[in-house]
Amino acid sequence: MNERWNVDLHSHTYWSKDCLSRFERIAALCKQRGVDRIAITDHNTAEGALAFQKIAPDLVIVGEEIMTTEGEILGYFVRESVPAGLTPMETIRRLRDQGAVISVSHPFDRLRKGAWGEAALTRIAEHVDAIEIFNARCIYSADNEQALLFAAQYGMIGTVGSDAHSAPEYGRAMTCLQPFHDAPSFLQALHSAEYLKRLSPVYVHGFSSLAKWSKRLGLRPRQWSGG
Repeated sequence: MNERWNVDLHSHTYWSKDCLSRFERIAALCKQRGVDRIAITDHNTAEGALAFQKIAPDLVIVGEEIMTTEGEILGYFVRESVPAGLTPMETIRRLRDQGAVISVSHPFDRLRKGAWGEAALTRIAEHVDAIEIFNARCIYSADNEQALLFAAQYGMIGTVGSDAHSAPEYGRAMTCLQPFHDAPSFLQALHSAEYLKRLSPVYVHGFSSLAKWSKRLGLRPRQWSGG
């Protein structure tokens, strides 16, 4: 049997405003849960992922989740941050200039600020590499199902990730890939991906709210709070 890695392709660290998870804690959880690689996709910055990769180069894929004027985009094998607030095509251009692989975050999640309208998503479908067909934080299963149907309709490959913001979530949903070492081999591996799809419990969204308020108030919650 060909070797496959368990890869969580959507996760956050304390560099995201709605997350308190520290690098060491995430690395320990990945080891416990059999996560071979994890894409760190903090909101609108790659700085945390770049710092984490220096600590755990064999674990971390440098990524970023970028808010465009239409919805959120995921970049993998990113070398520098792409700012929020650009048009989708400008965001894609800047990621392409870095040689990044591009997916689209939770495209139809009705509760997300970063979700996409179908017309806007259709306009960029041919310009991205993949679409997130399962996000463990989607509360309504129909929203993940709609993403899967869209991928099938447009012949797009899929990514799956936990969208982890707290300790219970890392490795919850994963993309199982043949080993890769750079952006081209990662993209090639996505074409034969298998998936582990498990929804996170609804209560994990509370950890994100806690993180936001804790940072606003300058508090340092204990690890039991989800980080």
